[in-house]
This record gives sequence, C-alpha cells and structure tokens, in this order.
Amino acid sequence: MIHQKVGVAMCGIAGIINHHADPAAGEIIAAMNECQIHRGPDGAGTYLDNDVALGHRRLSIIDLEKGGQPISNEDGSVIAVFNGEIYNYRKLREELLGRGHKFRSESDTEVIVHLYEELGGECVQMLEGMFAFAVYSRKSRRVLLGRDRMGQKPLLYFMAGGTLVFASEFPALKCHPAMPSELDANAVSDYLSFQYVPGPGTIYRNVHKLAPGHQLEFRLNDGTTSIRSYWRLDYSLKLTEPFDEAARELRRLVEKSVERRLAADVPVGTFLSGGLDSTIVTAVAAEKTHPGKLNAYTIGFSDATYDERPYATRAAEAINRRIGGGLVQREAVVDAEDFSLVEKMAAHCGEPYADASILPTALLSKFAASEIKVALSGDGADEIFCGYERYLAVRYASRLALLPETLSAPLFKLLASFVPDGGERTRSGRLRRFLRAAAAPADRRYYTLLNRCDASLKSSLFGERLRDAAKRDSAELFESLQWSLTGADRIERLSELDLHTYLPGDILPKVDIASMASSLEVRSPFLDREVLEFAARLPLSYKLHGSRRKHILAEAFRDLVPHEISARPKKGFGVPVASYLRKEWHNLAEQALFEGQLVRSGCFQAPAIRKIWSEHQSGRRDHSYQLWSLLLFSLFLDRNR
Repeated sequence: MIHQKVGVAMCGIAGIINHHADPAAGEIIAAMNECQIHRGPDGAGTYLDNDVALGHRRLSIIDLEKGGQPISNEDGSVIAVFNGEIYNYRKLREELLGRGHKFRSESDTEVIVHLYEELGGECVQMLEGMFAFAVYSRKSRRVLLGRDRMGQKPLLYFMAGGTLVFASEFPALKCHPAMPSELDANAVSDYLSFQYVPGPGTIYRNVHKLAPGHQLEFRLNDGTTSIRSYWRLDYSLKLTEPFDEAARELRRLVEKSVERRLAADVPVGTFLSGGLDSTIVTAVAAEKTHPGKLNAYTIGFSDATYDERPYATRAAEAINRRIGGGLVQREAVVDAEDFSLVEKMAAHCGEPYADASILPTALLSKFAASEIKVALSGDGADEIFCGYERYLAVRYASRLALLPETLSAPLFKLLASFVPDGGERTRSGRLRRFLRAAAAPADRRYYTLLNRCDASLKSSLFGERLRDAAKRDSAELFESLQWSLTGADRIERLSELDLHTYLPGDILPKVDIASMASSLEVRSPFLDREVLEFAARLPLSYKLHGSRRKHILAEAFRDLVPHEISARPKKGFGVPVASYLRKEWHNLAEQALFEGQLVRSGCFQAPAIRKIWSEHQSGRRDHSYQLWSLLLFSLFLDRNR
C-alpha cells in the first residue's frame, strides 16, 4: 500500500527489501524517511507490503502538485522511488504514451516506472540525468537499483540475512537494527591518504556505495544479487576534427546541457566563484534566461587569500555587458570558523570526510537556498578538461627524471627537506610536494602528490584497534584501476583516474551533502553524458596545451569569459584550516583529539597525535591535513560509538 503526504510545493530514498513480513518494517522505514527530511522537506511517502518497504522524502522541482512518491504504474505492479532529475523525461514520456502507457502526473519518476515495464533493467541506459532510484516489480519479485553515470546522487546499501537495505545517506541506514558497525581498516587507511573513503566501499565493513554507472538487481525469490556496469567513458577513440571545429561543437554541447538543466517549476540560479567553469555556466544560463532575470550566488571571506568576490564581480559585469543586463549577482560575506558548522557537516556525511571545502560549499548553498531551489555549478570541468595543476606536476617531474632513480630519489628528497613547510597554498608548500613526487617511482608520483598521510606517520598513529590498517598501501587503489583505464597518454590516464576516484569520492558527495543539508538541488552541466563522451574523444593537446589547462574550454567561450578570468590560476574553494586549528578551533579541536573516542576507542595513539599537534601549534610544520582528518574521524566516532 502506498501512502503519500505531498506538501505545497531532490529527494531522499530508502528501502528494506525481503524483510520477511517484519512487523517493525513500517516503523523502520518511517524512521529512515525522517532522517532524510532535509533532503525532501516538501513531502513524504511510503510503500509497504509483506516483502518490501520503500520510503521517500520529496523536494519538489517538477510537477509540484502530483509528483509525490512512491509512484506506481496503472495496476500497481511496478513501484518506484527516485532521487534526482531526468532531463530527457519529456521525450521518453512521449514515446511511452505512443506505446499505450497511461500517466497520472508530469513527473520524471513516473517515466521510470513505465520505462521499466518496457525494458526491464535496460531502462537505466535510456536515462539522461543525475539519479538514484529503486524499482520494485511485484510480478517478477525483483528490485532494481540504479545510479547515474558519474555518481552525482548517492546510493548506499548493505545485505543482512537475505534482506537488502538501502538509503541515500548513512544516518538513514543506521535506523535499521542490522546496520553493520565494524570499521573497515583499509578504508580508514585510505581515508587518511585521500581525505575521503573511496567507493564502492565505505568506512563500515559490508556497507557499500553503488558505483557510478552501475545497477544492482535483487531477486526476492532466492535472495541473490547481481551488479553490473551499464556505462563507461572510453578515451581510446579520438576525434580528427581541427581544433576550431571541436571548440564550436563543445560549446554547442555545453549550451545544450545548461539549457536542459534550467528546466524546473521553481526558481533556478547559479553558483559564481569568478573561475572559468562557473563563469561559463553562469554566462550561458544568463543568455538562455534573457530577457528574464537570473540570480548568481557568490560568497566571500574576510581573508583575502580565500576571497574570490572581486573576480566574481568582474565576471558578472562582463556577462551583463554581453547580454544587455539581467544577471543579478547576489553576494554575501560568510564566516566558516563556526565550529558548529563542522559538527553539522560531519553528522550529515555519516562517515569520515575531510575535504574542508565542504564548509564554504554548505554556506554558499544555505545562502542560495534562501531564494532558490535549484543551482547550476561548474563541477566536473577540472577532471574532464585537465584543469588541475597536478597533471602538469607529473609531466614536469617525469622530465626531470634524467638521472637513475637510485640517484634522483635521494636528491629530490634532500631538496624537499630544505624547502619550508609553508602550507598548501604557498609556493614553498607546492614546491615541497612537487619535489617529493619527483623523488617517488614513476608509477607512484601521482599518488604521492595526492597522499596526505605517508605510511610511516600512519604506522605511528594507528592504535591497537586499527593495527591492520597499517598494513594497507593506499596506492593499491590506483593500481587496481590501471587495467580499466582506456586512455593511451600517461597524463590523460590521470584525468580518467580522477573521474573514477576523486570526482565521485570527494567532489560530488561534498556538493550533494552540503547542498541537500539546505534542501537545495545542484546541477552540473559539465557532467552531461554528451559533454563527457565528447571530452573523452578530444586529443589531450586540445585540453592541455603547453602549460595551459582547460585550453579548449577557455577558447570555446572566450567571447563570454574575460581574459583575466580564463587566464588566472585556479584558486580552489577552501578555508584557512591551518590557522583555525591554531586559533579559533584550538580548544575544541584539542578536546576532540585527546579526550574523545579517537584515543579512548583504541583507534589512534595519543603520543603520535600530540607530536604533530605540537609541531603544528609551534608553526614549525603544517600538519593541518592530518590533524583535520583526525578531527573529523574523532567527531565521527563520538557520534557513532
């Protein structure tokens, strides 16, 4: 039976499959729903029978009055819950109507129900968008879970005694009494290296993330599960078109993608940082919206090192000159030093996550959510168009490797030891990391650039409870993926690697969690399938031209983006964690690190933490990455003991 409560107006989903007529299933699915209310404050719905319980929280974007979930087909034999947006649903709907299907709403979710009737598990390949969903067929007694191609929308699950439990977020999963609680030692080690837990694993043993571009089918009759990939980027085939033609086609595809993502029955705006990617998205959106108004949201900080407002203002002014007005820049100065925000985001993450840019992302989302329900962002462009400085760093390090490794490794290590540890955003800090990477073996240079906690420090930090974590070489994550990479060029393979690790493991969860905490949906035009597949076919020289990163993207939109924007170095969206740990957060951080479960649980050793804490406080070393990771792990343990 389906129960819906639709409010006046991106969602959270949950399910318990094959619950064996558990009388508590209804209460559990309701609790799972309630844990995700921030993801969908506009409505709630559940479906419950003797085998299956489904839950849904709704943030209304399309069909405000009739788009409640769970939703079924005409005879109630196929039921679905869905989180996300399907951008081609109108076209699919028309095709399904032509085949005799009947619709009760204008929602994209109902399209999935009828598409499943037509194609079964093959329906996932037809969907263009960002999504996580579950479809239950009462006739075949099968449940299909699907996740979008890049992993923009989360989907977590575990198996227990023949029962499948899934949800959008960890707090919802934890409402189920069978939720595993044992920590995965390898995941802890990887977390310290990368500051996030790489998928498809999680911080908990036997709890998983459905991988991007994958679908899972669960058969209730025998309790078996199968997982398969339905899509993967291919870098092996390259275009032969001249650069100018490729740039024009790229622009057409990006403009088409932006226009698709402007469709909504609620106010839509953009994030504008003053960088190349957000400026392109905002400029195209403003053109497509003109002569109407479009709000672009910018936040700034009192610390000029992290403040990008001047660039955002110049970008907005240039866009308005180009289109004749209509873009409204909404600007706010925010304070990221409030430690309660750290605690709030740690709770929403549900597992340790230590990319500090989640704090300004949350503040930006909260600011935008006061006026709009949907925001367009520039996420994904750095990975698909080679925008990170580290790609050049690996190239340059390879060119320096003229001496035998037995000589070059100790030489570069020695040089690195003479460079002051001035912090990540300083020239000395970047040079120090580059020299360390240059000292590493060729196949470990990229890992060395990204690794935030080396093996010797890990060994000193881990306590008895995590003694097995010290055995983990986190570089194995990259090594395990090498066989599946399709690019021929060594640097392009790093970009492809980031699409399988950093983007779905760090960037996209950050955006989803930070925005949904304020009930805001964020859409990323650069992650459109057509844009992705076209970018993969571009020759590397079109993307990385000499030392210029994202070359073709900048050239494709050079009439829309001021040169000072396209030419300026990438700044990143950060906060001064190193300073906060020494000043504003000092007492709270010290208390969490040494008096909380981090040490008491036996996971980490106080003397090793005290050593790097003291060095950081003295200013002799910058241990902010390691201390920040430990602090977030401590908050996680304190909340989940």
